[in-house]
Amino acid sequence: MMFLGESKYFANAFFDFMLPRFCCSCKIKLSPDQETMCETCLSKVQRSTPSRLQREFDRKFSNKKIISDYYSPFVFEKDKELQNAIHLLKYDKKFSVGIFLGKVLASEIKFSGVDWKFDLIVPIPLHHLKKAERGYNQSFYIAKGVSKILNMKVSDRIVKRIKYTESQTKMNLNEREENISGAFQVKASDKVSGKNILLLDDVITTGATISECGKILLEAGANKIYASSIAIAD
Repeated sequence: MMFLGESKYFANAFFDFMLPRFCCSCKIKLSPDQETMCETCLSKVQRSTPSRLQREFDRKFSNKKIISDYYSPFVFEKDKELQNAIHLLKYDKKFSVGIFLGKVLASEIKFSGVDWKFDLIVPIPLHHLKKAERGYNQSFYIAKGVSKILNMKVSDRIVKRIKYTESQTKMNLNEREENISGAFQVKASDKVSGKNILLLDDVITTGATISECGKILLEAGANKIYASSIAIAD
């Protein structure tokens, strides 16, 4: 999957001669027409299927009637290519990886056949303590990549995370929903009123966080909430 124009290609060729770039997963040297992850590693990432996405929507979002539709092109697998990339973004400040993943996600959205009309991209916010600890919100950089392809505005100042939540990795759905309840606050209702919003996260697991954030946006007057992530996980 290529995103590079001719000028970018030649710029990469020049800089690669001086300072080679390497795949964020396998560390092989990238060619000038490759960006961040090599084609081999990208091709190994497990893709979601329409039937899997429908099952996930039915299981995670359908009953709540908060999320109108959602899409994730890939399936998260431990110790595989996509986890390598996401971990570099989340824990090693590799912002270019996030932008790359966002570009991949946006291209997959464009060619997936989903018929979404949205006005704004909102990355799921981090609590200010967690953001201070990490230094940044990884989902914001994925959103920036999406915006470059879809030409849509990103705002990370509309929703604020007001509740510090414990890690949800080992929690079941009910525990996650209780943990995330009341975690978000809309700071600018006038900017969401009547709008269709795309909520963006790196990985969607149970959907509890996306649903809670979507709920307060609807309560603030948003029209429809769509959700997307680079990957889904069980």
